[in-house]
Amino acid sequence: MDITEVPTNQGSKSKKKKSKKSMKTNTKVKNVEVEEERSAAVEKMTESAAAFPPTFSVSEIKNKQRRHFMFMKLKQEKRKQKLQLKKKRRKEREALGDKAPPKEVPKTIENQRVFDETTVDPEDEEVAFDEGTDEFSAYFNGLTNPKVLITTSDRPRGRTMRFCEQLASVIPNAHVYYRRGLALKRIIPQCVARNFTYLIVVNEDRQVPNGLVLCHLPDGPTAHFKVSSVRLRKEMKRRGKDPTEHYPEVILNNFTTRLGHSIGRLFAALFPQNPQFVGRQVATFHNQRDFIFFRFHRYIFKNEKKVGIQELGPRFTLKLRSLQKGTFNSKYGEYEWVLKRHEMDACRRKFQL
Repeated sequence: MDITEVPTNQGSKSKKKKSKKSMKTNTKVKNVEVEEERSAAVEKMTESAAAFPPTFSVSEIKNKQRRHFMFMKLKQEKRKQKLQLKKKRRKEREALGDKAPPKEVPKTIENQRVFDETTVDPEDEEVAFDEGTDEFSAYFNGLTNPKVLITTSDRPRGRTMRFCEQLASVIPNAHVYYRRGLALKRIIPQCVARNFTYLIVVNEDRQVPNGLVLCHLPDGPTAHFKVSSVRLRKEMKRRGKDPTEHYPEVILNNFTTRLGHSIGRLFAALFPQNPQFVGRQVATFHNQRDFIFFRFHRYIFKNEKKVGIQELGPRFTLKLRSLQKGTFNSKYGEYEWVLKRHEMDACRRKFQL
């Protein structure tokens, strides 16, 4: 039986190749169409963002992605408008030259502060008389030199003791005393007998300094502060070398009211009133919104116009809690001023210091 070979049809193979090519072209066309649709959708979204009604709130959009997109778009538009206004004002000022209007002062809590009746005028005769007869006049007249004792709460931990030691290196003629179960009422007479003019007590909570009592001897006053944001020298970046024994300069900023004036003089009397400028060291008490920031720097004059400063540490923040007449007495002490948070801190634009 003869078997004849039948040749395969070449036309069917070419048809299959053509169909595969057509499938590939169709998928490419579909991908292009999908990309065009996406770009059209993005354009529509941008157009809708540009034509966004001003009374409509973004928070009313329920779709999270859409809401985030609209919010970012509005933020960009506001930023562009702000930059355009800045450029326009700059060009106007350059065109007008000396006739340009003065720059607008931005509104802050400090310059919108509620006026306080007890604000001190440095040229007031009554204030000058009070400064000449108060407890600190002997320091500013050079009759007495400060001698400070620094102690802690009962049986302090290592961090609090390190903070006291670094505080003693900042304040000249300061001595650190490790306290073990001795009451403050017994410490104060001993300090007076040994001619100490100040007693500083650093309290701690969970091994962290959280309070400071500053008692002027022998007749007071006594101030109680809350301490926060304590950073020791080892915790600070780019700090300078340890401070020298030179007497530092003292800067007091923004102590404007009668209460703030007395607190400023309380801090100033901690340091001798004849600073040694050779050491180039400055202790700063900066009052801002009733928070007192302490910084200790060393400066150097680079040229006639530029000055370089280097922080030496430690740094901390104080908040006045109370001011008491006389020496420390928790039971029978007479208070000049006590912080009442719900009454005094109700208005953000009213400050006590």
